Amino acid sequence: MPRDVVTIDDLSEDEIQHIFSLADEILATQGTPGLPHRVRGRLALASEHVLATLFYEASTRTRLSFESAMLRLGGQYLSSADPKTTSTAKGETIADTVRVVENYADAIVMRHPCEGAVRVAAEYASIPVINAGDGGHEHPTQTLCDLYTLQREKGTLKDLNVMLWGDLKHGRTVHSLVYGLARFGARIIPVAGQGLGLPEHVVRRLHRDYDCTAVPPEEMGAVEQGEVPLDVVYLTPDKPHQRSLFTDLDGQTPTRLPANAFSSIDACYVTRLQRERIVGGGQPGDYTVIDKQFLEGKRYRDSKVLHPLPRVGELGYDMDNDERAVYFKQASYGVPVRMALIAALLELRPGLLSKSAPKRRHLEYHRQTLKCDNPLCVTMLETEQRYLKQKYLVINEEDHLLVRCVYCEHETAPACVGHESTRKYAPNDSPLDPHPDLVFFNSPAEAKAAGYSPSRE
Repeated sequence: MPRDVVTIDDLSEDEIQHIFSLADEILATQGTPGLPHRVRGRLALASEHVLATLFYEASTRTRLSFESAMLRLGGQYLSSADPKTTSTAKGETIADTVRVVENYADAIVMRHPCEGAVRVAAEYASIPVINAGDGGHEHPTQTLCDLYTLQREKGTLKDLNVMLWGDLKHGRTVHSLVYGLARFGARIIPVAGQGLGLPEHVVRRLHRDYDCTAVPPEEMGAVEQGEVPLDVVYLTPDKPHQRSLFTDLDGQTPTRLPANAFSSIDACYVTRLQRERIVGGGQPGDYTVIDKQFLEGKRYRDSKVLHPLPRVGELGYDMDNDERAVYFKQASYGVPVRMALIAALLELRPGLLSKSAPKRRHLEYHRQTLKCDNPLCVTMLETEQRYLKQKYLVINEEDHLLVRCVYCEHETAPACVGHESTRKYAPNDSPLDPHPDLVFFNSPAEAKAAGYSPSRE
């Protein structure tokens, strides 16, 4: 089976570092004199391969950097950048599209406005599929570029203080990035625009899947400096499987970070307001501009300023010649990083990736008793409903169970939990271990309609 990259979790930490090492090697041998972050020339690694880029949403950097990466590897590409000129406009499904395109290319890069669309493509294609952004869900290759930029600029990812600024609710680059930062042990400092904080399901997942705990700075003895107060910081423990960095094994004694732990910000990751993803057309309040005046504070003296681009007013042009600004270098790194990723997936450099993706942490649920309630999920598309079956991962919370859509990764708590063996159901309000015998319903009425009776009468 081919390896796909639909989310950042499709790559292990070791695999990510192998990709970064190959990107370093590419820059060492193909870097432009005086501009070592810029690749020039062509290799012959991919001379027998073709990449297909399917973009159902606008793109400049991602599409061109992928196509440049394939050319720099010595390969060729086929591009479809306007959905109005494709069979999608005629009602063709994602599954049919990729099963046709796989006959023309050796790998597919796909961007789509619906969350989970690239997961569908990966399920039906027999060649590697790479997510170039699916709605507000994830953008894993941008995260690779972001992490690579931080590592190149700072020498490490562990214990970096990374401030995330702007639209953290709708920005898919941020959603991928926080998972990557947590896995490599960086400190995540969200500073969101009004009403634009990290979604609750992202916060829950940081805690549950990555042991990344949200803690107010005052609980860590952090000294506040600068104009921006730190309302919360997300930290990952050093020890695997330890639920919190802030308690000893007996669960009693708090562990405090040094008082100056947040006196400096290593990186400021700026994001634009994602107007195209704001449902209902409502607009938030003030959206602070990050410029030299804002970054005058002592804590930003050595900060690196990143931005996934494009910018539309939230990042001052007076930063462009500031030595702290690395966003154009960050965009340039997209070529060697994506070259390395393509080389890994096509096994042009064998051994960079394992034969199979990291195992999922949760039980998979296939019964068709639920529908994803995310209106932006790919399963909501009428064309895809012809063949897609709902699938979920079952997640154990302290006092109830959650289900996470396999496609868009939106989480919800079903109202009722039944047991297929007993044909009984109960409210989803007590601790339960995920088990294949469990059946979920959105309401008691649905459970009764399916032939289940209440267990509490």
